Amino acid sequence: MSVSFDAETLWLIGGVIALLSVASVVGWRLQRRERAGSGQGVDQDVDPSKRAAVIANLNARIRAWWVMIAVFVAALATGGIGSVVLFALLSFVALRELITLTPTRRGDHRALFWAFFVFIPVQYGFVAGGWYGMFAIFIPVYAFLFIPLRSALAGDTQDFLARTAKIQWGLMLAVYCVSHAPALLMLQIPGYEHEGAKLLLFLVVVVQLSDVLQYVFGKTLGRRPVAPTVSPNKTVEGTLYGIGAASLAGAGLWWITPFSPLGALAIALAITCAGFAGGLVLSAIKRDLGVKDFGSLIEGHGGVLDRIDSLCFAAPLYFHLVRFLYT
Repeated sequence: MSVSFDAETLWLIGGVIALLSVASVVGWRLQRRERAGSGQGVDQDVDPSKRAAVIANLNARIRAWWVMIAVFVAALATGGIGSVVLFALLSFVALRELITLTPTRRGDHRALFWAFFVFIPVQYGFVAGGWYGMFAIFIPVYAFLFIPLRSALAGDTQDFLARTAKIQWGLMLAVYCVSHAPALLMLQIPGYEHEGAKLLLFLVVVVQLSDVLQYVFGKTLGRRPVAPTVSPNKTVEGTLYGIGAASLAGAGLWWITPFSPLGALAIALAITCAGFAGGLVLSAIKRDLGVKDFGSLIEGHGGVLDRIDSLCFAAPLYFHLVRFLYT
């Protein structure tokens, strides 16, 4: 599992840095104008305090994006193992955020030990070793069967089904689904060998760009909420424009992939729709738990799970589409 930074990869990373630079300048100018009291460039009908909060949140998100991009590029630069370690850490933190917000009992502790300190490293070990067979079935089969058995041996039957399902769901979402992102590095596509970093970059750039554009279009053009009781901030207009624009951007990135322009458009559309579904489902979980965010580790974004919610759904779909269609 190797990673190479060729000219195409560097051009893409440079493009992302250029976009972040433009966003930083825009955020700085908006904040400067707001402090000067003019509020130019933003909706004058919005309450000044709310407008200031939106601008502050925007700049916090941009600062966090600089850090996240730097960490991601550094992980890629270390080779395939760096990417595997990065996503393993993300899975660990995301699973911890989810488990922390849900009630546990003493009978869950040993099952949780296995989830965190056995299943996560073993799953990502299969990814690092390129062992597709075990990577694909380890958590859905073996971990799925082991977790309830270990909990039953603890002898605590109160809310047993709900407690067991919570751990199983957390493993599937935060570990199994997320592990499909670095697993892209194991794919060997004829004529595209050792180019997995570009597949991973395509996934992350398109899905995260869709999230950003849905947020921007939702704030500027959004009127009708998609699911008001689940996520009031997700609007029909923001969703459609965000997914459409990100899909077109994905089509424009066909040159770093083994896809044709039309194929890149279709795959980008599929993963942005999956990303939207992931965000909506995770919002429903937060509503159920009565929290705004899963954590506070990432400034302006919340927790790790808040940031990778779209990847949780998009990564496995993308991996299997590419594997089925191109290998």
